Amino acid sequence: MKVSSVVQMRHMDKTAVERYLIPEEILMENAGLAACSVIRKHIDIYHHRFLIICGSGNNGGDGLVVARKINSMGGSVKVFIPGNREKYKGVSATQLQRLLKTSVPVIDVTPDGPGLNALKEELNKADVIVDALFGTGLTRTVEGYYSEIIQLINESKNLVVSLDIPSGVNGDTGRIMGNAVKADFTVTFGLPKYGNLFYPGFDLCGKLFVTHISFPPELYESHDLTVDINIPGECKKRDPLGHKGSFGDVLFIAGASQYLGAPFFSAYSFLKAGGGYSRLATPQSLVPSIASGGKEIVFIPLQETESKSIAFDNRERLLEMADKVDMVVMGPGLSLDPETQKLVCFLTEKIGKPLLLDGDGLTALAYHKDIIMNRKHPTILTPHPGEMATLTGKSIADISENSIKVLCEAAKSYHATIVLKQAHSLIGFPDGRVFINLSGNSGMATAGSGDVLTGTIAAMTGLGFSLDEAVLAGVFIHGISGDKAAEIIGEDGMTAGDILDFLPSALSYYRENYTVVKESYYNKIFSI
Repeated sequence: MKVSSVVQMRHMDKTAVERYLIPEEILMENAGLAACSVIRKHIDIYHHRFLIICGSGNNGGDGLVVARKINSMGGSVKVFIPGNREKYKGVSATQLQRLLKTSVPVIDVTPDGPGLNALKEELNKADVIVDALFGTGLTRTVEGYYSEIIQLINESKNLVVSLDIPSGVNGDTGRIMGNAVKADFTVTFGLPKYGNLFYPGFDLCGKLFVTHISFPPELYESHDLTVDINIPGECKKRDPLGHKGSFGDVLFIAGASQYLGAPFFSAYSFLKAGGGYSRLATPQSLVPSIASGGKEIVFIPLQETESKSIAFDNRERLLEMADKVDMVVMGPGLSLDPETQKLVCFLTEKIGKPLLLDGDGLTALAYHKDIIMNRKHPTILTPHPGEMATLTGKSIADISENSIKVLCEAAKSYHATIVLKQAHSLIGFPDGRVFINLSGNSGMATAGSGDVLTGTIAAMTGLGFSLDEAVLAGVFIHGISGDKAAEIIGEDGMTAGDILDFLPSALSYYRENYTVVKESYYNKIFSI
């Protein structure tokens, strides 16, 4: 399913009206009817009391349609309008005039008027609140009595249904603009907006429903919309005649004296996620310790620096090994030893195979970006926001505020696939495509989780996925593994080892239940 920015959705609305001759009034009517269908599916309208709070924009117009529809179905409904109802324009004004012809009470709420007290009283009497206050058009911080109204909604303990996005959530970033409604259900129109899927907005949406409000498929599936939800392709069944080389042969260049976990997690997760042959090139003094937990790994002991990281003198041996494998992963726990960092730059330039760079490997190349840009073979980068800041020269705050834009620019500039690791990680490709991953949970924000991710991505290349699909599948299955771990042990205290342990069942679940996974997508988004 495609995802849009607020500006893109406005353009879609305009195109629907001008090119497809769908009147704005019909789009608004369809939005309201879709919201009512969600409400009706979960709530007995006839036996519940509804309070609808409508702002003066189109989001408020959608709410007025909901009010009229609930009234026509025999439900008890009251509408509160914060501010001046004279601000209603166009089709929203028409919807207000229609509602005023009915018996539905419409009450104005002003900072000093009696409406605010009436709203407080009615909030205590209502069963369901429909939030149609701001929608995705909000551009400034919610303050004053608007913030107070949102606070009253959140304190009411009633069931809350938000239209398009919970009021107070930024439609592009998911950030809270001062104060925001916490909804039980959100019905978003046309397509999900970025703010519906980015935290904390995603969490405030509750169950998210999407309706295309009669847009034709060529509009909401347009190639101009380059952001999509990550639903990777189907995973092929394992070849019963296959051998270890049939399921991928990957070289991991990782580890230093103070980083024993990173090389283990990256190389071992490759095996746990279905990979066939995991070769770990690591300082020779580390091998006994890592081997005690990962005996199935094939070790390549390397010469060390004084700090017991990988020495530059290993370069020719590593290049020779790289030529024999399908893919190279470099960076987990390498340390910032200058000699090792020099080795990373040398190998990145020379390795003639797909290369995944993570952790200290990214740090080594942050000031030698041309080396990545000039590579002739596929490159995958897996930075967290701090590493992304170093790679792009942007602040972490700027990346958070403009994550999709920054990711697109970086992927194009580096000619690389980039996985920006965060809550709902983003995968960006050099051609401008971006995918938002929805699997995973906050328990995965733990040391070593990213190392497990690198091995999981590498493993997908040996299971029949193309390189692009392997990145999408690796990120998604890594998240499923974390979700399965959370089901058993909870999010608190989850470790990278827990994520690692659940990789086999996560992969089996994905392969054996692909249709269910694809259609329901963890029950996080429902199409109507």
